[in-house]
Amino acid sequence: MVTGYELSQLSMLEAEAVHILREVVATFERPVLLFSGGKDSVVMLHVAARAFWPAPVPFPVLHVDTGHNFAEVLEFRDRVVAELGVRLLVGSVQDDIDAGRVVEERGPRASRNRLQTTTLLRTIGEHSFDAVFGGARRDEEKARAKERVFSFRDEFGQWDPRRQRPELWNLYNGRHRRGEHIRVFPLSNWTELDVWTYIASERIELPPLYYAHRRQVFQRDGMLLADTEHAGPLDGERSYEATVRFRTVGDATCTGCVESRAATPEDVLAEVAASRVTERGATRADDRISEAGMEDRKKEGYF
Repeated sequence: MVTGYELSQLSMLEAEAVHILREVVATFERPVLLFSGGKDSVVMLHVAARAFWPAPVPFPVLHVDTGHNFAEVLEFRDRVVAELGVRLLVGSVQDDIDAGRVVEERGPRASRNRLQTTTLLRTIGEHSFDAVFGGARRDEEKARAKERVFSFRDEFGQWDPRRQRPELWNLYNGRHRRGEHIRVFPLSNWTELDVWTYIASERIELPPLYYAHRRQVFQRDGMLLADTEHAGPLDGERSYEATVRFRTVGDATCTGCVESRAATPEDVLAEVAASRVTERGATRADDRISEAGMEDRKKEGYF
């Protein structure tokens, strides 16, 4: 008789994520996984490949492309999905701008980040997806902390925090009518430290932006932004070279970096363990639009 068998915290989190992924595939007709090439979506895809091995991942991945992404991330995205043999779908914000479905912001601080909601909902509708995997975690931001693992969205793609369904004993309610869908968050209970511990233990490759490198940056509103073709210094702001890394990656116009010498997953682990601010709180300008900015966008259908 075997006694004292116990899973590590990381193994339990992985097992929970595997269970959620398999539950969705068993009960939904057309799931899709949101994949930006960022660390959380990379980990989610890695767990999905493990969950269904030796069979291929049984659903496509979707990237909502603002057109203002870091080139290194797009190159990484294309290579990873090709290696895994996964079908990649791209929802283009530029297509919605060209079609007049959204109006692009103008001005030196303009961002396409909020426009992603329209593109996401349009793409979900066009492909009739009924379950959408996202890499959001509860520790990232207070609105995301309200989410259940299965997050119900109505026929307009909107989220109502007052209509959250109970998930006692890890039992998930995926009931929905035609036109509605469920957002599913397999990494809900992970922390940034858990994600990096998993990346280090599994030797998961990430875009090079996540590790220390030299690049031109400028400071704005207490954040360091990369000096790129999509964002540059305004009058009174100065571009200079620094050694930085990104804690999260997204639209280049609103994703900041931090000064860092962390060049390996182990280095990043030590850095994250000492941090007292989440990656979104520290480096995402789009979360600073108001006290309830993320919750307001989620109610509209945002990630």
